[in-house]
Amino acid sequence: MDKSASLTPNELRILKHQDTEPAHSGKYNSSIGLGTYLCRQCGLALFRADSKFISSCGWPSFDIEILNSVKRKIDQDGVRTEIICQRCGAHLGHVFMGEQLTKANTRHCVNSLSMDFVSDPDILDTEEAIYAGGCFWGVQHLLKSLDGVLATVVGYTGGRIDDPSYVQVCSGNTGHFEAVRVIYDNSKLTFETLTKIFLEIHDPYQQNGQGFDIGSQYKSAIFCYDEQQKQTAKELLNILKQEKKMPMTVLLPVSAFWSAEDEHQDYYAKHQNNNICHTRVSRFK
Repeated sequence: MDKSASLTPNELRILKHQDTEPAHSGKYNSSIGLGTYLCRQCGLALFRADSKFISSCGWPSFDIEILNSVKRKIDQDGVRTEIICQRCGAHLGHVFMGEQLTKANTRHCVNSLSMDFVSDPDILDTEEAIYAGGCFWGVQHLLKSLDGVLATVVGYTGGRIDDPSYVQVCSGNTGHFEAVRVIYDNSKLTFETLTKIFLEIHDPYQQNGQGFDIGSQYKSAIFCYDEQQKQTAKELLNILKQEKKMPMTVLLPVSAFWSAEDEHQDYYAKHQNNNICHTRVSRFK
């Protein structure tokens, strides 16, 4: 899956134009834990977390890549060796040999913005969907519990300004939706099944928000990466149309997705709040 449409300018600058994020600025620079690092642009698994080590270079470092996932080429400077995603060609960083930092004697120096992390230590490939259905706290909470969902991120998309804040989006003047990126295992979960569940955990018939959350930022939307996702979503909305009244969920092309502030990620888990603003209602036979 080509996820280029959801990349922010900073991500595009690195993945497409071989730039480098500032040292010690990446979110994965010192992260630990079991799991897998994916290509941000296409979702291919690149590195296992157990191959990550702290090199103090300022960027995430890995001594071993997943077989057939990373390609090497001479950098534009003619000196360093660039590493790119084997499938989509996205720029990841550079590889250095002979530093004696690990037994593998190899350091893949990778930009955090080139990657996504999921807690599955065996995944090889993934796909992605982006949904908006009212307050993103509840949508994330229910979708992340599904078997096959590997990671979720709440954020803002579809609007007119770059890198908006929660306060700006809540003003209703930016054009952004509160949305959720869903990274999932395509061997366990299909886009059709995931979208059915999304349409059951919020009210797709409400016109201008969800429940008491009223405003353009709370509208229902499915952001489609390609024609196949669009057609699948359209068919599901047609089923709802036959079953009841006209659904208000809109289908929009994917655009830059801006991650929300840390305090909004996994909000209900952090606050141990059981008063979830979304509930699931069966809508499909």
